[in-house]
Amino acid sequence: MAKEILEMAVETAVLELPDTKTLRFKWPEGHNPEFKTGQFITVYWPDTPSYKRAYSLSSCALDRGFYEVTVKRDGKMGTRIVDWAKPGDKLFVIPPVGRFLPVYEPDKHLVCIAGGSGVTPFRGFVREATRRQLATRITVLYSVRTPKDIIFNQEFRDLEKQNPAFKFEVTCTRAEPEHQWSGRTGRITVDWLRALAGDMSQCVFYACGPNALVEHAEHMVIQELGAAKEQMKTEKWG
Repeated sequence: MAKEILEMAVETAVLELPDTKTLRFKWPEGHNPEFKTGQFITVYWPDTPSYKRAYSLSSCALDRGFYEVTVKRDGKMGTRIVDWAKPGDKLFVIPPVGRFLPVYEPDKHLVCIAGGSGVTPFRGFVREATRRQLATRITVLYSVRTPKDIIFNQEFRDLEKQNPAFKFEVTCTRAEPEHQWSGRTGRITVDWLRALAGDMSQCVFYACGPNALVEHAEHMVIQELGAAKEQMKTEKWG
């Protein structure tokens, strides 16, 4: 049975960075869907129904009454959302689907590799684990160009304080002296990944973001670290 496509109003539109915006779509009255953290929705504007775009949920399944997606200014849809979307606008939403799902088992370590807006589904992963007070370890390795490109920096730092099983690790590939960045620089490396992963047999690896980053992550995890293909889950965004 096909899932119902619904028109939803934008409840809030928060500019996270100059080129990144989080939209909150309010569910219609009486709507109470079942879905999973890590899935994605597909949206389109009423005036351009043939142009659709899928976005990972940056909210989690415990967030009720709304969906949130976090969008970078990219392509026609991303540009329109970041530059023009505002509260009160209405878009059509195709319900959540997808298998990029967190494995919330007590002895597991979720190692989440992200680049750019690829960090957005991991916000949902950590939100749910923190609220449920789960023992599952989660480490997010996030590659950005400069410190100004870190999405959800404050929220992730706050979640670290709330959740002792969560670590947020950032590396900047184009940090300059004027950025006053004292953290890690350069790309995500296999040595860094190995050190953070720990016991490989308990790891579930996730990679989300641009094709090049995801393919690099797959090579490191499967070819260099020797993890089984079943331990790797990916979402490529072109």
